[in-house]
Formats: sequence, C-alpha cells, structure tokens
Amino acid sequence: MAIRIVRLGSPRARDEGLRIGTVRRPPRGVPKSEFASQDWYDVWYPNLAPSADLVKEAREAATPKAWAAFAKKYRAEMGTPENARTLDLLAALSHGSDFSVGCYCEDESHCHRSVLRTLLSERGAALHAG
Repeated sequence: MAIRIVRLGSPRARDEGLRIGTVRRPPRGVPKSEFASQDWYDVWYPNLAPSADLVKEAREAATPKAWAAFAKKYRAEMGTPENARTLDLLAALSHGSDFSVGCYCEDESHCHRSVLRTLLSERGAALHAG
C-alpha cells in the first residue's frame, strides 16, 4: 500500500487506486463526467494546491533561489492546521490503501507535487518509488 505522486492526465498505473487532483482548477475543456475516464482525477481536492498567488510565483520561478522561495511559502500554506491534518490523514491512509495525488505539471521537480511528496514523507507516508 502506498501513495503515488503522479502527473494528472497520464495513464494510470496498475493498482494505482483513487486519483486525487491537488490542483487549483479542473482541466480545461473536459466535461466533469470525463475527469476520471480521461485519467485526470477521481476526486478534486484543491485544498492541497498552492494558492493562486503561489501558482503564479511557481510558474515564474526561473532560478533555484526563486523556486526555494516558492517551496517555503507553499510549505507554510500546508502548515495551517486544516492542511496539516489533511496531510497527516493521507500519510496514515497510505499504510492501508493505494491512491495517488497529482498535478498537471510535466516536470515534477518544478511542481508543487515535489514539495507535497516531501511533506508526506516527513509525516511517515508510504510512498511508491518512482
């Protein structure tokens, strides 16, 4: 049992389980009834997405220093009691269920999901390798 960190819209892995979209907005031009069948996500959970201002900052982060500043601010957003409890819940569930969390970004290293991976790991989540 483990959490997979995925790119939304990519083909699902075997036994991936429920796919959670941690994005600010649903995919454009896709009917809500087709989100799951087109491998976007089964459940939309924007609570774990960066705020709109931080999404903009992440897109403009062209240097390692700028990316580190984004990551620090995103960590602060995820440190609020509500978000911290959600991360704790996901970490606990990862030991008994297969599911995934993801975002649309092509490059995980320049995406909030890389920070989300670290936050989940710090909480003892079982994370799928790769």
